[in-house]
Amino acid sequence: MSDDSNNTIQEKDTIPFYPDHVSTELRVVMGITLLAIIFGVIGLILPVGLGEPADPMNTPAHVKPEWYFLSLYQLLKFIPKTAGVILPIAAMIMLTIWPFIDRKRDVSLKNRRLRFLVVVVILLVIIALTIWGEVS
Repeated sequence: MSDDSNNTIQEKDTIPFYPDHVSTELRVVMGITLLAIIFGVIGLILPVGLGEPADPMNTPAHVKPEWYFLSLYQLLKFIPKTAGVILPIAAMIMLTIWPFIDRKRDVSLKNRRLRFLVVVVILLVIIALTIWGEVS
């Protein structure tokens, strides 16, 4: 077979993108849009009520955050709300920039032990606040 016959066979075996694929995709988009409109109209006609509307000034007693926020939630019970918001953010910023501030080499074993003790105490406080927040 010659190259010309191969080209004509390949051209007959292919499907052009436009208009075949475009029209298929257009039908899919129109179907999904129609379904969204149908569900939207049904939602407007028959709304599903979950209860009374939320009151931003009244938090129910049973509401608790996820476990990883329980220590901060418990901390808010003991310190003013402004400090409870600013202190964790300031601590995270300080932890982020500390390696860039402190460039000197640490050779003192006393400083290492002190730092280790501070980290252990902070972690124990966080763990205690988390457990306390869960049981309260």
